[in-house]
Amino acid sequence: MNTRVSMSDALSNVEVLYELPLIDSQPSVEGANNAIVYEANFDTNFEDKTAYITGISKYIEEAVLHSNLSLLLEQGYQHAMTLYTWRCCSRAIPTNNLIYLVNCQYLVKSPEQPNRIEIYEKTVEALQPEVAKLMAIMHFSMNAIDTFCNQVRRLCHHEKRKEFVSEAYLLTLGEFINMFAVLDELKNMKSSVKNDYSAYRRAAQFLRVISDSTALTESQNLSMFLATNDKIRTMLKTSLAQIEGYEELLADVVNTSVHMFENKLYLLPSEKHMLVKVIGFSLFLIDSTACNINKLDGKKKINVSRIDKIFKTVEVVPLYGDMQIAPFNYIKKSPNFDPSKWPICNDISTSSMQGNLLMQLPEIREEHERFIADLARYTNEGAIQKVMKRTDQEMKYLYNMALTGLQLLSKWTNSILELYCWKLLHPADYRKGASKYEDDGEEYERATRYNYTSQEKFAMVEILSLIKGLQLQMNRLNETFYEAICSTTYIELQTFIQIHIRDMIKKVTQKKRDLTKSILIAVRDTCVDWFNGAGEVGSIEEALALGLKLNQNHGNKKDHSESNHIRFNKRCVGPSSTQLYMVRTMIESLLTDKSGYGKRTLRKDIGKIYLIFRSNFQ
Repeated sequence: MNTRVSMSDALSNVEVLYELPLIDSQPSVEGANNAIVYEANFDTNFEDKTAYITGISKYIEEAVLHSNLSLLLEQGYQHAMTLYTWRCCSRAIPTNNLIYLVNCQYLVKSPEQPNRIEIYEKTVEALQPEVAKLMAIMHFSMNAIDTFCNQVRRLCHHEKRKEFVSEAYLLTLGEFINMFAVLDELKNMKSSVKNDYSAYRRAAQFLRVISDSTALTESQNLSMFLATNDKIRTMLKTSLAQIEGYEELLADVVNTSVHMFENKLYLLPSEKHMLVKVIGFSLFLIDSTACNINKLDGKKKINVSRIDKIFKTVEVVPLYGDMQIAPFNYIKKSPNFDPSKWPICNDISTSSMQGNLLMQLPEIREEHERFIADLARYTNEGAIQKVMKRTDQEMKYLYNMALTGLQLLSKWTNSILELYCWKLLHPADYRKGASKYEDDGEEYERATRYNYTSQEKFAMVEILSLIKGLQLQMNRLNETFYEAICSTTYIELQTFIQIHIRDMIKKVTQKKRDLTKSILIAVRDTCVDWFNGAGEVGSIEEALALGLKLNQNHGNKKDHSESNHIRFNKRCVGPSSTQLYMVRTMIESLLTDKSGYGKRTLRKDIGKIYLIFRSNFQ
């Protein structure tokens, strides 16, 4: 007999299932389902750059360059995906010594075979779209190298080198360097690409498909491009060698990457590994007969000892998918490689932390227990008091909790990923104490099947269960965390803009630092959101602009107490990517020694207290 069940009863029955106790204590390794949450994407790729007319014009122009470079980066990674997913097509094509099937009959191919023309025509027809992809990769590589070198040439101009280059722009150049490294290594590893093009070219020459001189030249160029290993890095290094002073710019890219790696200014494992690849590949591009990286270390342009520690900490990084590389190999291939300058990397007596997951397991357990205990106070309450409005301090606490949770998930995932990559580059060898395996075992089996001890397998399962469990817990608070992140970002930015920037403007206005004042006002006007839409009435800079005389009480405790009572709108929205870029870049221009405004730097105008605060804001 069929009985009708209402929707509310069905939902309540499903909720009861969550209260069922587990019979065993096996960890749950099931991943969390994707949440259906509406999230506004404010990453506009600088399409809204013209809206911020109050910003400094040269930084708006730099945003235009950022937008174009971002599009090239997106195309580059699409080509990388094409190379990674490439599978050999020419294996399915009949050869001279193979029996093949035509019209359901087995025939033997010979040079005198009458239907050999049909086979070549089908070969060209099948491989022509794939060859077009290879041609697009070659043209893109050449175009990307020209674009990158043009930007380097512009920044290396003897007048331009005196000016400030933003950290965001240096990171974009670093992303380009990483893209070149990925494309070059993938091209080297994929022998199927060369085989397919050789089969296509053989058939095309027989049919005289490639007849005109332009097509012949393109075919020869593509053949050399695919057949020559390290072709992309060679072209890039040759082009850079023609630019005077490119070493100093790449040294800035290296130093920025080292700073971000050491201070853990990254969130995802891919961001961490990109920094390491950028450091290694950039040093390879710098080192040449004209420039020695060891001499740059002596001039304190770079710090080899710090980089040596990084390469030992991260010996292997993922390249793309399940492919991996050792970044220190770039240093070994450089012409001026000196092993004595890299004592930590050349010390084979110390084991790598990447290949020793068991040493990391106790710390991971402790971090998990501590964070889960902190998270339980919210999850155990069921609904998270959605009716009551949280204070700014509570939002800040949830913001920090979400950030800590994401960092832990990234760190634990990175431990599994780096162990996997390290094992792939260090296959098992029973002569060195590994468990025995069959003599005819494949190399991939020695790198995976026979390369993990039972303790490592249990540790991997445990860490994966911790990752999945924490992901599930945080996913239940997705809406709460999202609100806290947006609200906290908005409050902190408006506090900085409407209070601390206001105090800085007062100080520089009294000292008649017009340039610093104009930058600070541009920062304020780019992101300010006045309460109820009303601007600041009677601001101190407007008073001074009108020639009004300030009394000596400005800047005292009373004035600061008034600043602390400025009211903000309550909004759950963060800045767009363009706003964040403009604010950070203009603030960074005040902090850098290369302000581009003569010998006097703008850092002196704002005082030590404000410098410390803005450094924390960055």
